[in-house]
Amino acid sequence: MMRRSENDDQQALLQLLEAQRGTADGGGMGSYLVHRAKPHVPPWLGVGGIGLAGVLGHLRWADSTAAGVGLTLTSVALSGGAYVIGKTTSKQRRLHSAITTGMATAWLTAACLAGPTAGPLDDLYLMGGPAAALSWNIRMLMRHNPDAAGDGSDAGLLEKVGLARTKLAAGKVEANRVTVPYSLPAGEATNEDVAKALPKLAGALDVPPNAVRYRPDPDSARRGELVVVPEDMLKQVTWYPGPSKPGGSIAEPLVIGLYDDGSLLLLTLPQAIHLLIMGVTGAGKTEGALDILAEVLTRRDVAVWLSDHVKKGQDLGEVFPACDWVATTPADTEIMIEAVKAAIPARTAWLGAHRYRAWCEEAAAVQTDPAHSCRTDGTACGCEGMAYLLAWFEEAANTLARLDDDVFTTIAQEARSAGISLVISMQRASGYQISTDTRASLPSSLCFGVDEKDAGFALPAEVLDAGANPGAWKNRKPGYCYLVAAAIEEELYANPARTFRNDPVTLEWITREFADQRMPLDAVTTGAAAGVAGRAYTDRTRPDAPIDPVEEDDMDDEELRCGVDPEDEDIDPEEELPEPEPGDEQPLFGQERGRKPAPQEARRLFAAALAEFEAAGRMVVGPKDFTDWCDRNNLSRPWVSERLKEAALGGRLEPTDTTGRWRIVPTPEPTLTAA
Repeated sequence: MMRRSENDDQQALLQLLEAQRGTADGGGMGSYLVHRAKPHVPPWLGVGGIGLAGVLGHLRWADSTAAGVGLTLTSVALSGGAYVIGKTTSKQRRLHSAITTGMATAWLTAACLAGPTAGPLDDLYLMGGPAAALSWNIRMLMRHNPDAAGDGSDAGLLEKVGLARTKLAAGKVEANRVTVPYSLPAGEATNEDVAKALPKLAGALDVPPNAVRYRPDPDSARRGELVVVPEDMLKQVTWYPGPSKPGGSIAEPLVIGLYDDGSLLLLTLPQAIHLLIMGVTGAGKTEGALDILAEVLTRRDVAVWLSDHVKKGQDLGEVFPACDWVATTPADTEIMIEAVKAAIPARTAWLGAHRYRAWCEEAAAVQTDPAHSCRTDGTACGCEGMAYLLAWFEEAANTLARLDDDVFTTIAQEARSAGISLVISMQRASGYQISTDTRASLPSSLCFGVDEKDAGFALPAEVLDAGANPGAWKNRKPGYCYLVAAAIEEELYANPARTFRNDPVTLEWITREFADQRMPLDAVTTGAAAGVAGRAYTDRTRPDAPIDPVEEDDMDDEELRCGVDPEDEDIDPEEELPEPEPGDEQPLFGQERGRKPAPQEARRLFAAALAEFEAAGRMVVGPKDFTDWCDRNNLSRPWVSERLKEAALGGRLEPTDTTGRWRIVPTPEPTLTAA
């Protein structure tokens, strides 16, 4: 088999890339055709140059015997030199070059001495010149033909990156993309070796690290496609173009950005189920959140429960009025989690009663179809529809740290068939912050720039092996992301994308313009939420503006001292601590203190405390919440723990998934009966 040189192999791939780059620089089909034709033009320029040289040579040397001798010797020297110089190339290329040079110099010698139109010279030029140029064009085309590529024909460039004897088939040039099928040598390499070689291949082709990825053939361990995107088409910021399906269903895809080939970045929430959004500060995670919420809030059959107790609307405040429930405190977030858990069985029971195996677009409409009736007589029930529920927890790391790393596990595992999507947004996801059970129950992820050591928690291993590398961005390319979700072709998982840029004006317009199209949350879900959260849900308010978080740096000295205990007002914080004195080693905490009231008084006091918490909307409590109350009533902490257990046995409290936390069971509102 013939083997090509290393330069030939590099040229084969690089010419594909150069042809593709042309499509990214110009304007439309004309530019594309020009750049595709460029590699084939040099042979034709050579034919034209030989003809012009023959005409000029005849004008000067038509009657010169010495010129004839010189031209003949030059012709022989060039033909022999072409053969000698070509010894580093394949035998076919060497012979082709020598024959072409010999024919061209022979015709030039005859044309200079006898004239380009003497005898058959003009006919030979008109027939032989195009034939020679076409032979080189055909050779260039056949270079990428898999039938013309022998064993190890691409060894030059690929051998450098550890893929020796790999065969490359015909390359396909598209808009901002080159796709080259490959076949690894049987028994010597697998697709895993291709994944390891991608960074080196990117360096050999002089393209960005994220520009080279591969698509393994699912039916073969040694075949697949190399994909190269040499031009970064995501550099240009694209503003949110407006709702993609205004008034449509949440079951239709949300358009949240563009891939690097210009195709749309789509997210279908009911199919994606639960979503993890991850990105370091400045990576564009908030922009992605705004794009998703902007699309969601233009759909008719979805309601949003939003927790934003860390930034309190600093980034998402414009969408607060469009949400059914907004939690801006840790206590509200905790009870919102419990409300979502309570809504799951209530919603699945409704769907089951109406013969839906899972939530679908029809479940949100009035139930006029007898096939989806909760009646046993076979007639339509006419029940109101059930809206899809999106439970969004922004900056969830704070919630996980305050509660438990598996606080979302129940929701993630059971909400799939209840028409609920869970979105957990955080800067850094790791096994220290979120439990492996919860992470395994989040099938979808929208990953922006992250630290390299966190990429494995955000994206599946096979996506990283295919060339995805969010660690290369960090926060240097805001908005750049990878999306892994159901309903998306797997070959797009490793394709970089960029979310739209959004602004408060657009969000305010969406909140206002589509208010009458968004259906209210159904009675089943609201009843479950009220049964758990009580007044925290029934008396909920939707802030019309972000709640500005007060930073300590923004407070003056007088404001800072407002929270200081009067006994400590004269303490100078810069003063050195005094030396230890006798008695300082005695423990201040962990000691039994406070009185123990009689059982009847204890029950009354504790019932009053629970009623006080319920009235304030604090529906999830634990021993630490009773600290001030114990001090006020001179009661001990261990006494409170015992009362919590008694209240749980009596049905006033229910345990949560978090150790030491209890949910208050709301007391029913008193009803008036007619005399």
